[in-house]
Amino acid sequence: MAKPKGKLENNIRRLRFDNDEMSQKALAEAVGVSRQTIVAIEAAKYSPSLELAFLIANAFETPLEQVFSYTPPKK
Repeated sequence: MAKPKGKLENNIRRLRFDNDEMSQKALAEAVGVSRQTIVAIEAAKYSPSLELAFLIANAFETPLEQVFSYTPPKK
């Protein structure tokens, strides 16, 4: 039986637009990943490593918990 998964959500799209409409490419370059990685993270199709999550938060000069939120699976 598969383990239920939690839900990781993010505010990256809103933060990009709040920061002079930063492009996905500009954010990707700032944190050292591809634009496609940012696209996948924004769409919640890919969960970033803890290090990458902190780099993204730092790029926005925002606390990690204002960029990402996690809802644990229901038991």
